[in-house]
Amino acid sequence: MGISDCLKSATSRRTLLRSFGAAAAVVAAPSVLRAQAPMVMKIGTPTINDNQHQWMKIFAEAIEKGSDGKLKAELYPASQLGSTPRMIEGAQFGAIQAVVLPPEFLAGVDSRFEVLGAPGLFKDTAHAERTLHDPDFYKTFLAIGEGRGLKGIGLYTSAPMMINSRTKLQGVDDIAGKKIRVLASAMQTEQLKRMRATGIPMPLSEVMPALQQGTIDGVMSVLPVISAMRYYDAAKYVLETHHAIVTVTSVVSKLWFDKLSKDLQAVVVAAGEKADKDVYEWNIAFGEAQQKAWLAAGGEVTPVSKAEQDELMKLLLPIGAEVAGRRPQTKRLYDLLVKTAAKTA
Repeated sequence: MGISDCLKSATSRRTLLRSFGAAAAVVAAPSVLRAQAPMVMKIGTPTINDNQHQWMKIFAEAIEKGSDGKLKAELYPASQLGSTPRMIEGAQFGAIQAVVLPPEFLAGVDSRFEVLGAPGLFKDTAHAERTLHDPDFYKTFLAIGEGRGLKGIGLYTSAPMMINSRTKLQGVDDIAGKKIRVLASAMQTEQLKRMRATGIPMPLSEVMPALQQGTIDGVMSVLPVISAMRYYDAAKYVLETHHAIVTVTSVVSKLWFDKLSKDLQAVVVAAGEKADKDVYEWNIAFGEAQQKAWLAAGGEVTPVSKAEQDELMKLLLPIGAEVAGRRPQTKRLYDLLVKTAAKTA
């Protein structure tokens, strides 16, 4: 081989090596990109365009900012991730990272979750919010589900309870004999029993068809939720009983949370606290807007009289202690709730 051929051969080898290097870089690039990709956090809720949905939006922005993009939230309102029981199971097993919902939905996981549904404990939503965010109660309540795969990261006040119905209710006595959708907790079904009605536990995704078909006569809920979900098309009447305050809790999969680094765990916890505070303030204006929207859409709102309200409270107030008293650990939490509510009144 001549000098010229040797030079050509060396040049070819260098070219070939550079080609191999470039190819290796191309192959390696996806692995680098994957390592830098944010961790996706799927968050589900049964409702849409309400305070639960808004909580998720605030939380998503906070974790993405606080983690410098290491965490990214995907929001799935309106039961897009499945029925409420399926979402709860998904969070317990790590398939879903978080769920936002009234705590009574979690009563099947641990009966202590339903204590906040006890009637007659709070004067108004502001009093409820002070009670929920008392440091001792807040910490205790959020820890309830940790032994069942759910870590609490949020708790806030939604709105006063009322009855939404297909036919007009002039007063509390008219509730008797009706089939009313409730959450699957003894604390709620017992309230309907005392009002001589039947509580029907049902996933939120099934409520509108049930109202349209007459399978149920109404819903025990809050006005901002039923207005945002346009229940006035099937059940335009509201009876403002205000016998309890609806609250919302947010839980993350403990399996998922425990795998995070300490700094990312701190980001998630701080984002939950921020979302609680911000959504409560947002919810005040939202509730006023939804009441106007309900009336503008042809819905009607009937307040109960002061005398009737007082009689209803006498009827329902014992329920909390009676239901909570069936299990010692539930009673302990209920006693703490009563003590805290008295302290923050």
